[in-house]
Amino acid sequence: MKNSITILLLLFAVTLTSAQVRQWTLQECVEYAVENNLTVEQFELDLENAKIDKSDAIGNMLPSLNGSTSVSSNTGFSINPTNNLPTNSTANNMNIGVSSNVTLFDGLRNMHQLNRAKMNAIANQYRLDNLKDDIRLNVANAYLQVLSNKEQLKTFKAQYAVTEQDLKRTKELVESGVVPRGDLLEIEATAANQEQQIVNGESNVLIARVNLAQLLQITDYENFDIAEEEFDIPPSDILKNSPKVIFDKALGFRNDIKFSESNVDLAEQDLKIAKGAYLPTLSAFFQYGTRYSDVTQIPDGDGIPYTPNLTDQLWIFDGISYGAQLSIPIFNGWSTRNNVMRSKISLEKAKLQFKQDKLDLEYTIQQAYVDVSTFEKAYIAAEKTLEARRLAYEYAKERFDVGLMNAFDFSQAQSRVENAQADVIRTKYDYIFRLKILEFYFGLPISLN
Repeated sequence: MKNSITILLLLFAVTLTSAQVRQWTLQECVEYAVENNLTVEQFELDLENAKIDKSDAIGNMLPSLNGSTSVSSNTGFSINPTNNLPTNSTANNMNIGVSSNVTLFDGLRNMHQLNRAKMNAIANQYRLDNLKDDIRLNVANAYLQVLSNKEQLKTFKAQYAVTEQDLKRTKELVESGVVPRGDLLEIEATAANQEQQIVNGESNVLIARVNLAQLLQITDYENFDIAEEEFDIPPSDILKNSPKVIFDKALGFRNDIKFSESNVDLAEQDLKIAKGAYLPTLSAFFQYGTRYSDVTQIPDGDGIPYTPNLTDQLWIFDGISYGAQLSIPIFNGWSTRNNVMRSKISLEKAKLQFKQDKLDLEYTIQQAYVDVSTFEKAYIAAEKTLEARRLAYEYAKERFDVGLMNAFDFSQAQSRVENAQADVIRTKYDYIFRLKILEFYFGLPISLN
């Protein structure tokens, strides 16, 4: 019974630990970051505001309807509201009214406002999607940095394991008098340096993990880690396309370009709205009103004055008014002209920004294309260097084992191998990231497969 309880407790502890430390894949990180980023949530609220602006624009074209009522009491001298004669008594009065106004023509400004609200909603959607694109790239870069640092840490530990074996063997040779004690001291220094590399490597992994967790808005850094996977250089045909082909395709789907272009459309609508103020405004109105007063006196059928009750007075004194109003702008201190001029300037600025954004995209793609080619060559060169350093190290080890090389020269050969291994890991992930950036501009999703 006691053994069974112990086993259950161990299983529970293992299960709890596994549940706490989640191994995140790149796809999971990207999706989680997009769904939980605070700036994304803010931009989504801006998008909701833009949709409300559309509702406002529609409402401006509909008739307004307002009701009003007032109740008052006058003591002493006052004017009887039913006959406009002076009275010197206490009077209780009530007025009820309904009014409606509608704009028939305002220089098409309401229509342009509606079109602008629709365009603004689309522009905010482009801005939101562009933010998500940036988050995906940033998360991919941070994820690859964790992978790179983890691989380097594994390499440091593997190198230290080899050095430990050399250290053990050298101690035996020193004790037997085959090699001088200076060789042992040199290898001990190499081992100490590698231990420091391991400490720094662990720190780099931790910092990279924290950086990635922050991009995901995760604060439980201790229980956050990425999946233990090794990635080779993914196959890609992206360099078969010229920078011009990639740029032309990017123009058709990049959200930052669409957002910039939509800002030009918004500026054009703003100009139309400003010009609409030059034209007359035609509106129509309708009003219905009635009243009641307890000092009202009207003759009955026999000519005897009496005070009608509330219901009768509301029907007796009701009335309607309706009509149209035309407002023609003549002079308003040049405010309309100045608004039009400002709108024209804003339109030109939007057009210039659109051109600049396209130039920036073209430059970025050209740079990304060159980076892919450059880092590919750097990675290939690093692999060749590592192979050569390994051969030199093996030769040096053979000479060191038979006493034909001192420990200092041997440690230098080993150090060159370590540096070459670090260069291979660094250039590998630099190349992968640049490759994914270029593919991203070509419309391919971020994936390490």
